[in-house]
Amino acid sequence: MMSITYNSENISFPDIDRNTVTAWIKQVAAKYGKKCGEIGYIFCDDERILEVNRAFLQHDYYTDIITFDYCVGNIISGDIFISVDTVRSNALQLGVDYDTELYRVIIHGILHLCGIDDKGPGEREIMEQCENEALTMLATL
Repeated sequence: MMSITYNSENISFPDIDRNTVTAWIKQVAAKYGKKCGEIGYIFCDDERILEVNRAFLQHDYYTDIITFDYCVGNIISGDIFISVDTVRSNALQLGVDYDTELYRVIIHGILHLCGIDDKGPGEREIMEQCENEALTMLATL
């Protein structure tokens, strides 16, 4: 059963169209031969994502996204924490629109669940290309 949920902790919910984002996520997953299972988005502030990073990953730093992967076979499932504070500061630092950066991070987690990594040599460039292709797909919805 497919279920994509959207929640917020310690912040106002971001201005996104849940139906459009859900359709987009399903389309991107399908591009990689995957189907959506249970996916939970949690939009939060920097302090909450730092708590999650410390508690579950033993990392003591802020980040824009943490993806917990519960995938089985071709069914992608997971919990995706997104710090809108860090997304906003990254958008300013990169000189890009906040909404564009938010959507980039939203799909970044899905791409991880689809098996795309960004830590090894050359992987960051592949991830960025996949993000850009996904953002193009969003523009057509």
